[in-house]
Amino acid sequence: MTKEIIQTDKAPQAIGTYSQAVKVGHTVYLSGQIPLIPETMTLVEGGITVQIIRVFDNLKAVAEAAGGDFSHIVKLNVFLTDLANFPVVNEIMGQYFEQPYPARAAVGVASLPKGAAVEMDAVMHLPIQEYPL
Repeated sequence: MTKEIIQTDKAPQAIGTYSQAVKVGHTVYLSGQIPLIPETMTLVEGGITVQIIRVFDNLKAVAEAAGGDFSHIVKLNVFLTDLANFPVVNEIMGQYFEQPYPARAAVGVASLPKGAAVEMDAVMHLPIQEYPL
């Protein structure tokens, strides 16, 4: 199978040696997103709620660029510098996802790039397109 690199200016540009996402077959691997504003590449100002919303918006932009949406995400990984913020993630996640929810992991980390309090990455599976004969 060939791989397709997914790129959109509606999400932060890669700040290292990685792609925003890579599509292989019907699976898309979305790289970690931190709460950067795409236009300025600066960390969004505000508390954890604002940061979580920005991360979900960034992931959404990459998912859409790959031809999917949050209903196609099968695995979500959440990295937090303070696991006490996990209930906030749950609350905001409910605004972006509907049941059945994706599989998920939450990991407490010592630090994240650019001083972010949250980072998320995901795996998305796109439906097979059926074409009329």
